[in-house]
Amino acid sequence: MTDFRSLPSVDRLLGQLPDAVQEHGRASVVDAVRTELALLRERIRAGQGTARDADSIAASVHSRLQAQRRSSLRPVLNLTGTLVHTNLGRAVLPPSARAAVAAVASEACNLEYDLGAGQRGDRDSHVEGLLCELTGAQAATVVNNNAAAVLLVLNTLALGREVPVSRGELIEIGDAFRIPDIISRSGAKLVEVGTTNRTHPRDFENAITADTAALMQVHTSNYVVQGFTSAVPLVEMSAIAHRHGVPMLSDLGSGTLVDLGDYSLPREVTVAEVLNADVDIVTFSGDKLLGGPQAGLIVGSADLMQQIKRNPLRRALRIDKLRIAALAEVLALHRDPQKLAQELPTMRMMLRPLDDLRRVAEALIAGLTPHLPDWVVLEIADNTAQPGSGSLPGKEIPSLALRFASMPRKDAAARHLEKVFRSLSLPVIGRIRDSAFQLDLRNLEQPDVLLALGSELASGLATPMEAST
Repeated sequence: MTDFRSLPSVDRLLGQLPDAVQEHGRASVVDAVRTELALLRERIRAGQGTARDADSIAASVHSRLQAQRRSSLRPVLNLTGTLVHTNLGRAVLPPSARAAVAAVASEACNLEYDLGAGQRGDRDSHVEGLLCELTGAQAATVVNNNAAAVLLVLNTLALGREVPVSRGELIEIGDAFRIPDIISRSGAKLVEVGTTNRTHPRDFENAITADTAALMQVHTSNYVVQGFTSAVPLVEMSAIAHRHGVPMLSDLGSGTLVDLGDYSLPREVTVAEVLNADVDIVTFSGDKLLGGPQAGLIVGSADLMQQIKRNPLRRALRIDKLRIAALAEVLALHRDPQKLAQELPTMRMMLRPLDDLRRVAEALIAGLTPHLPDWVVLEIADNTAQPGSGSLPGKEIPSLALRFASMPRKDAAARHLEKVFRSLSLPVIGRIRDSAFQLDLRNLEQPDVLLALGSELASGLATPMEAST
């Protein structure tokens, strides 16, 4: 009972928190004080603590209020080795795109206003010309992601009708998200043709009926079928479709506008090449190999695009001014492929030489070692990074990692290190591999960002391993 009586009152604590009341409002501070006092009473009742002084409780209340104010969406360092990580926000925007977003966010803008004509305009006008220029398409539109693009295209062109797709292309992507489900939700009827590993032209020929609306190819963005395989070339599929009077559709997934082979990267078919195979409509992502914001891009023939743009569903799937501003800047960068290697972060990270990564690794070892306990052994390890988010499936890029090996209890130590790094003020997300925590360095251009967290890291690692794991 004595411990309960010694707890300060709500009013007394409020008197010690005038700055918090000014910053957060009286109601929020009162609520935080009452929550903190209730927790203390529960601990005392359970025999897990004793009363604390008013200053200590006020400090806890202030910390609670700051945590509540902090956004749950925070910047992190993606050092996982997956360069474009779906769970970590995918592509990092170039400076020009970030500046464009800030500009239209801070003022009114001509999103759907034609400044020349002085009348209502079309938000597609800010990116359609660029998309047509870069791909050779007749027309284009943009929605909020590639799944939405596929949904809109099929709902427009194949509602209530059949769409044959090879069984080997009925993929499942992240979070159990499946192509057959998208086709079903669009109102189209999926017709599976061929087998998982082999599909032939006759399979599509035999599948076409009077109820067929289109043929569709889906890029197997997150896996590769190897061995005894056969697929119908895109140009041959287009010929079959057009011979039967139906359009040819291609879901390219993480589409690229440039030949990655020119940069000594694994080659991926470009959007222009797909259109040149006589494909009528191509859909692809804006935030994967393109290196832009989340968006679903639709390019192709003018007559089909006119139908797609008239679909009421398009309004529900459209993107806002911020993403349009960012996308326009990223597309403009693609006008000069020679500059992409430096100006587009996604491309720059993939192309960094190993010597540059080694420079960063050596600086980190020198700067972080004094902050580490003696049970941690810091070393440079060969590693392989992957483009990620379904881009360039099965392709790996040589990389280097900073490896935090440990002497005792390797698995527990790796988990402890992983938790401490993601608990930093700038969370650092790495990966546990072979019982060691490691940070792939391909996404870290300057060591200073991580070195600035050294003291905070030392404090976190001072926590006993058992308390963390």
